[in-house]
Amino acid sequence: MAWQGLAAEFLQVPAVTRTYTAACVLTTAAVQLELLSPFQLYFNPHLVFRKFQVWRLVTNFLFFGPLGFSFFFNMLFVFRYCRMLEEGSFRGRTADFVFMFLFGGVLMTLLGLLGSLFFLGQALTVMLVYVWSRRNPRVRVNFFGLLTFQAPFLPWALMGFSLLLGNSILVDLLGIAVGHIYYFLEDVFPNQPGGKRLLLTPSFLKLLLDAREEDPNYLPLPEEQPGPLQQ
Repeated sequence: MAWQGLAAEFLQVPAVTRTYTAACVLTTAAVQLELLSPFQLYFNPHLVFRKFQVWRLVTNFLFFGPLGFSFFFNMLFVFRYCRMLEEGSFRGRTADFVFMFLFGGVLMTLLGLLGSLFFLGQALTVMLVYVWSRRNPRVRVNFFGLLTFQAPFLPWALMGFSLLLGNSILVDLLGIAVGHIYYFLEDVFPNQPGGKRLLLTPSFLKLLLDAREEDPNYLPLPEEQPGPLQQ
């Protein structure tokens, strides 16, 4: 019964958050069970473009390392801030949310080539946190009960935490940079004099993922109207 309740609760999570989180957990479980190897997942331009192992363009965003503190830490932030974005500023805009993932993923992959980065899931997490924090600047965040600060400082706190753990901050900086580019193009530049939206979600994504809007001028047929059908 507890398992059924947990499953029902998980199904209440928005679709993009649910899908991405599940993919990350299943990928890590497969590595833990030795069904997959990290060497089959990491981003390698030579293997992608010469050996056509194109799945690496996706799988490098799904693996956060073996089960341990780092994995659960990243999953906590992925689930929390991905969900808050999807239920907040992207509510009813699933296609736009997926397009943000695609934009961030492509840009991170291109920039990751310069830094020889093999796994970019953490950078994507930081991007999600950055976009949420800039769209909620007045929210105060409690960082594990240790510090309380305004939301825009959260990505920098995460970078500092990575530094304390002895990890490279290059991935965090990449996530912040890509998050800022997205935020600027989507939220800042369109509101400037002469500005306009440059990130336009493709129509096929909207058709595929977004619910159709009802035409306010549509008049239903008599048989579609409530009440007894008039002959």
